Amino acid sequence: MSGLTRLVAEPADAGLRLDQFITSRLPGISRSQVQRLLRDGRVTSEPHPAKPGLVVTEGLRVDVDVPPPMPATPGAEDLPIEILYDDEDLVVINKPAGMVVHPAAGHAHGTLVNALLHHVKGLSGIGGTERPGIVHRLDRGTSGIMVIAKHDTAHRNLSAQFHDRVVRKEYQAVVWGTPERGTRYDNPIGRDPNNRKRMSSRAKGGRSALTDVVSVEVLRGVSFVTLVIGTGRTHQIRVHLAEANHPLVGDELYGGVRKRLPTHLASLAKLTRPFLHAARLSFAHPRDGRTMDFRADLPADLARVLKALRQANKRS
Repeated sequence: MSGLTRLVAEPADAGLRLDQFITSRLPGISRSQVQRLLRDGRVTSEPHPAKPGLVVTEGLRVDVDVPPPMPATPGAEDLPIEILYDDEDLVVINKPAGMVVHPAAGHAHGTLVNALLHHVKGLSGIGGTERPGIVHRLDRGTSGIMVIAKHDTAHRNLSAQFHDRVVRKEYQAVVWGTPERGTRYDNPIGRDPNNRKRMSSRAKGGRSALTDVVSVEVLRGVSFVTLVIGTGRTHQIRVHLAEANHPLVGDELYGGVRKRLPTHLASLAKLTRPFLHAARLSFAHPRDGRTMDFRADLPADLARVLKALRQANKRS
């Protein structure tokens, strides 16, 4: 089944957990699927916020939005991707902004995985049929460098490097205000208890996260910064900078969009995504251990904005 369904709790439902209640009312959907719908923000309830552990009371109204089913195996699609490096063990690409990394609810097609299946042969199977070769991810709105494993041995090796925090991951961003160079943000990050689409340091059981500010260029009200992350939590940079009162410019989810802009910041109105780019990725080659170091310039949309900011700052 798919589509929006409204459920109303009856007396016999009182005392059940919310995920149990939904599973009992929607045949064919497992409890793990219901929990995924909750994590993805596809369940709302009144008068209490939708949480898996919410105890159901009589009269509780619950809306469940079930996305249409995806194909069991992603199909190859001839989508343009920039390949920076390609050998028998791995491929390094420069992901465009707007492309989801792998198929998920609401994104069955047009993903990086669909493109890789067309352009690259023999991807690692460790990620499963939906995520072949995928060792790490970038948000849909983030552009930049990713490494993809071509076989399982390479996948295990690269995954271990990411786990052991020996991969250097460098990002460029424009943020509001001026964070101090050398600052380290280390608040643990987990799912925001009040908004399932966001991540937060307020979450119980959050996972460790490290973000370092390594350079800062002040541009009157905003700053162009270089960041290095020691971990790869979902939305990590976006959360750490937003909670430090320096949200990424253009990041609507975390408060980085301003409706009224002074003249010298007018170029920011042209942004259609967070100003965030994975500019550098360094790791050891899984076959012989040699250092692999890749860099990608800012894509055109971000480069134009940064150029305008620098010109306005120079005129002042």
